[in-house]
Amino acid sequence: MAVTEVRPQEVPPGAEGLHPRRHPIMAWLTTTDHKKIGVMYLVNSYFWFALAGLAAVFIRAELAEPGTQFFDQERYNELFTMHGTTMIFLFIIPILAGFGNYVVPLQIGALDMAFPRVNALSFWMLPLAGVVLFSGYLLGGPADAGWTEYPPLSEGVGAVNAASIGTDLWIVALLLVGTSSILGAVNFITTIFNMRAPGMTMFRMPMLVWTVLVTQLLVLLATPVFTAALAMLFIDRNLGGSFFNPAKGGIAILWQNVFWFYSHPAVYVMVLPGMGIVSEILPVFSRKPLFGYKAFVFATAGIGALGFSVWAHHMFATGQVLLPFFSIMTFLIAVPTGVKFFNWISTMVRGQITFATPMLFAVGFLTMFLIGGVDGVFLASPPVDFALHDTYWVIAHIHYVLFGGSVFAVYAGFYYWFPKWTGKKLNEGLGKVHFWLQMIGFNLTFMPMHVLGLLGMPRRVQDYLPLHDWTGINQLQTAGALLIALSTAPFLANIVLTIRRKDRDPENPWDANTLEWYTTSPPPAHNFDSLPPIHSERPLFDLHHADELAAHADATTTGAR
Repeated sequence: MAVTEVRPQEVPPGAEGLHPRRHPIMAWLTTTDHKKIGVMYLVNSYFWFALAGLAAVFIRAELAEPGTQFFDQERYNELFTMHGTTMIFLFIIPILAGFGNYVVPLQIGALDMAFPRVNALSFWMLPLAGVVLFSGYLLGGPADAGWTEYPPLSEGVGAVNAASIGTDLWIVALLLVGTSSILGAVNFITTIFNMRAPGMTMFRMPMLVWTVLVTQLLVLLATPVFTAALAMLFIDRNLGGSFFNPAKGGIAILWQNVFWFYSHPAVYVMVLPGMGIVSEILPVFSRKPLFGYKAFVFATAGIGALGFSVWAHHMFATGQVLLPFFSIMTFLIAVPTGVKFFNWISTMVRGQITFATPMLFAVGFLTMFLIGGVDGVFLASPPVDFALHDTYWVIAHIHYVLFGGSVFAVYAGFYYWFPKWTGKKLNEGLGKVHFWLQMIGFNLTFMPMHVLGLLGMPRRVQDYLPLHDWTGINQLQTAGALLIALSTAPFLANIVLTIRRKDRDPENPWDANTLEWYTTSPPPAHNFDSLPPIHSERPLFDLHHADELAAHADATTTGAR
């Protein structure tokens, strides 16, 4: 079968001396190569993940016993505000964009992103946003009104520290993150629509590309709304505005509507790329194609469309939203997710399953995200939501969806594509230790929160009644949080030891079928020297089994005649 030659951009004769060789650090800091930018996304995001995880350990240390152990109410408010903000806006959303940056151009056969310099700009806004956010610790205290920053609390009304500069820094940091997301969304959408290899039609794109495409459409439509809300809050705090402060004629509930109109689609921004990662891994380690490819595509699009119709289920207890409509839509959005689960399960049924570390984390994603989804079905019923609102049940739900979903998928992607990035597989033994420590620690931390929620313990409080049931469960959760923190040690050790290892692994150690595995590992600067013909969503399978497919086609044609 013929291959298509792809020529890298050539340096004009005599121009070699115009660009002297740069220092490796400067080459990384000034790069516009999507692969290096993708790696920097991953490293930067994991750094903020470590800080947010440290804040989580501090939170659990404070809650291990009733009373005040280490942090008073004000410091505790700062901790959970910074934990939630950092995890969502500086870790989960950017690290999934990092996977997209590295893998998507390779999977569609492109030489780079459509706008390489815009891609670099999108990245560099993120470490700047993190520095701005955490600089509040040096300027009188960071934001402390919760990661949702509900007015009038975030306007300083009734708050201890919300009138400080910390909340303004929170606004500026999120404006930077939002601008980065919008620029990245334009770049991804343009790249996917205009830079696919010959023969790669929309319905031959890998599933990760589809999920990234729908994700970026959500980002492009939802983020400007949140940007407007941030601008209004800044005006209220600093320029005498009255958008959200009832004492000045504002409407506090307006913030919730605008915030959740962005933040619920943002849940799918944090989950859909993870679904795409898992959808790449399950077929490879089941030795089968993804079951129901087109149904999966339509389910992904359905989640994106319905994601804009469910934001007010966060506001059932306010009494200001139409309960039947948002309840029905919340139940309805579970349908396309259910379709995906049946597709994933059917992909594995009767497959030749190999439980390598990427597969373990992918199955961990399925089980943990399923529990989080069932939690959400309970909360979709307004009477149940009235009883469980602002209890630890809600914390369990969001962590099973975002940690059990997104973080497990992120680690699955790390183990799966690390050979592509470095040419070396991560150690399987350390990988399995990492998985089981994280799985056990995660469930020890968050599964008991369902019980605490049913017992009525409110979230976002630094102290609680010294009830025997509450104290024992909180201590169990603290032990689980420490186990999650410990689970990162074998992962980081694995990366260091693998990078230092001299020998290399095969170019395609998983025998995968998507286009990124056609080039070398790691890929050259121009990605591809040639491209195989693309006749399906599995071009490497077609290439490796060309003779068998041709014989099957001849037999089918003969039989038809």
